[in-house]
Amino acid sequence: MERRGQLLRLKTVGSYVLQVAITLIGISFIMFALVMLGTQDIAKQLITGAEDIIVTQEQIDAVTKELGLDQPFIVQYGRWLLNAIQGDFGMSYMAKAPVVTRIMESLPNTIILGITATVMMLLVSIPLGLISAFYANKPIDYFIRGLTFIGISIPGFWVGLMLLWFLGLKLGLFPIISSTVGPKTIVLPAMTLAINMASKYTRQIRSAVLEELGQDYVMGARARGFSNLHILVREVLPNAILPLITLLGLSLGSLLGGAAVVESVFGWPGLGRLAINAIEYRDFLLLQGVIVWIASMYMVINIAIDLSYPIFDPRLRKKQGV
Repeated sequence: MERRGQLLRLKTVGSYVLQVAITLIGISFIMFALVMLGTQDIAKQLITGAEDIIVTQEQIDAVTKELGLDQPFIVQYGRWLLNAIQGDFGMSYMAKAPVVTRIMESLPNTIILGITATVMMLLVSIPLGLISAFYANKPIDYFIRGLTFIGISIPGFWVGLMLLWFLGLKLGLFPIISSTVGPKTIVLPAMTLAINMASKYTRQIRSAVLEELGQDYVMGARARGFSNLHILVREVLPNAILPLITLLGLSLGSLLGGAAVVESVFGWPGLGRLAINAIEYRDFLLLQGVIVWIASMYMVINIAIDLSYPIFDPRLRKKQGV
């Protein structure tokens, strides 16, 4: 039984790895095609960098030939893919440094911001979701649902600007803008991301908990005299955890690419801001590398979430022979 469980897990991991490989090849192919639609722009950007200067057609042709941009598209993509597999995504025109170096400089900041926003979101959404479900269709439930509706409806950049204006400018509690990473500079961007996430997550928790509250085991727990807090936290929440974990995985993945606007508003030196700067300066290779990295992390996070299901559900452990 144990050997069967190990083989099943290996087969599952192998299928996930294959899915990741196929998806990333597809994403990189589409992105490479979009970038290479204008080879002259790439050659010109290599010559001029971020400066807007005039270059001759002869200079553009020489760089195009030197870099192999005059070769068939599939040959260019194959060469880029081979280098990317070895960790070489090319050089950033904007930073005059390898793309991987720039990504590795910004990646930790995005991870820190994402984890902080997720912790804030969980601290707010879990209690609110439980309360909203327990007092369903009562005034406190309507109030919480109203707050979540507002939180979902308001654009993230507007929330960020309002937090900057009130907590930063009016009260002076936090710096208005800073390119450094620290305890004070992370609060406002993390709070901005957490507000929208918490609104969605609170609704999902309410829905999942409401479904569990109608189960027979809840009636049994009440008959045995357990308190409402015990029933919600110890009985209901663990049984509602699987769909919530799935949503958490999607939220974490979206933070890696969806925080671009928030990072720009607050000057946070993360991957999102790096991607926007790459677009602004037409740094195509850097943009391509950032997108591939974000897609990779998104898929890895969601695969890790899928593989964690047996930890939280004994029925899955039994099925897999764990």
